[in-house]
Amino acid sequence: MTLDKVAGKLAASAAIGEMGSRAGHGISYPNGEEPDASLPTSHSGRSKLDMTASWAVIGIFLILALTGVYMLQLILVPVTLAVVVGMILGLAAEKLTKLGVPRILNAVLLSSAVALAIFLVINALAGPLAKLALEAPDFFQRTSDKLMPYLDRFKWLHISPETLQSGPMSISTLLENSGNVLHVVSSSLTPAIVQILIFFAALLLFLAGRVSLRKTIIMTFSSRAARLTAIRIINAIEQVLGYYFATASLIYAGIGVAMTIIAYVGGMSVPVLWGVFAFVSSFIPFLGVTTMTIALAIAGIITHSDIILGLAPAVVFFAVHMAVENLVFPAVMGRQWELNPFVVFFAIIFWTWMWGAVGAMLALPLSLIMMTVINELFIEEKTQPQLPG
Repeated sequence: MTLDKVAGKLAASAAIGEMGSRAGHGISYPNGEEPDASLPTSHSGRSKLDMTASWAVIGIFLILALTGVYMLQLILVPVTLAVVVGMILGLAAEKLTKLGVPRILNAVLLSSAVALAIFLVINALAGPLAKLALEAPDFFQRTSDKLMPYLDRFKWLHISPETLQSGPMSISTLLENSGNVLHVVSSSLTPAIVQILIFFAALLLFLAGRVSLRKTIIMTFSSRAARLTAIRIINAIEQVLGYYFATASLIYAGIGVAMTIIAYVGGMSVPVLWGVFAFVSSFIPFLGVTTMTIALAIAGIITHSDIILGLAPAVVFFAVHMAVENLVFPAVMGRQWELNPFVVFFAIIFWTWMWGAVGAMLALPLSLIMMTVINELFIEEKTQPQLPG
C-alpha cells in the first residue's frame, strides 16, 4: 500500500508539472490530444528546398553578372582602369588640395601627368621597335639557324631546314603574311583608341568629382556605424593603392634599370626595350617574371652561339627579380599587405580570361581592394574613426 500511494503521488506531480509547462509556453492542443512525435514533418524538407532555391538564384545572378562584365569590356575595362588609377592618385590629389589647388585644376594636372608618362613610354619604345622591325628578316634567319640543331632532335615534328626555306613556315611566306597581321592590328586600333579616350575622360571626371562621389557613397548608408565603416574602407583603399603602387613603381624601376644593364652587358639588341618590358611585367606577379625569363632565354640562345652564355641574362634577371621580390619588397612594404599567392594567381588567370592583358594588370589592384574591404569589415579590434560633431 505504501508503494502504491508513493507511485500515485509521483504520477499526479508529473501530470501537474506537464500541465504547468503547457500553460507556461502557451501551447494548447485540440480535444486535449497531443500530436504524435513519431509522425514525419515537412519543415526540414521545405527549409532545404528554400536554401537550394536561394543558392540557385545567387548562382544565376553571378553567371549573368559575369556575362555582362565580359560583354561590356569595351567600356568597363577603361572605366575600371581609370577608377583604379584615380584611387592610386588619391593621396597626391589630397596633398594638392591642401596646398590650395582647386579640384578641377587638380584633375587636369594629374590626368595630364598620366598622359605625359604614357607618351614618354611610347616615345621611348618607338625607336627600338622600329629598329626591331627593320631587323626582322635577319632575326628570323638567325632564329632558324640557331633552332634547327635543337629541332632536328625531335623527328616527330617533321621540321627540317627545307621547311623553313620553303612552305608555310618559310621566312618569305611569313613576310608575305605580315600584311594580314597588319590588317588585324589596324582593325583592333579603332577600339583601342576608343578605350584610350574613355580612360582619360573617366580619369579626369573621377578625379574632379572624387570628393563628391565619396560623400554620395557615404551618405547612401542610413546608420552612423555604416557610414563610419564606409569612410574607413574608402580611406584604407586609397592608402593601400597609393602607397603600394608608389613604392612598387620605384622598386620595379630599379629592376628595369638592372635589366637594361643585363641586356647591354649580355650583348642583346635594344637593351632599353628589355628594361621597359621588365618594369611593366613586374606588375603582373608570377606570369610577368616567367614570361620575361623565357623570352630572355630564347633571345639569348639566338644571340649567342654558346648556350651557357645565351642563358646567362635570363638566369641573372631571374635571380635579381627573386631577390627583390623576396627580400627588398617585404622589407620595404612590410607584411601587413601580403596577399595569398594562390589567390593572386587565381585572380590573374580569371581577369586575364575576362579582359586580356589589361585584366592581368588589374588583377593585383583588384585583389588589394578586395583584401582591404575584407580586413576592414571582418577583422575585429580596429580603431574606429569618429565623425565630427
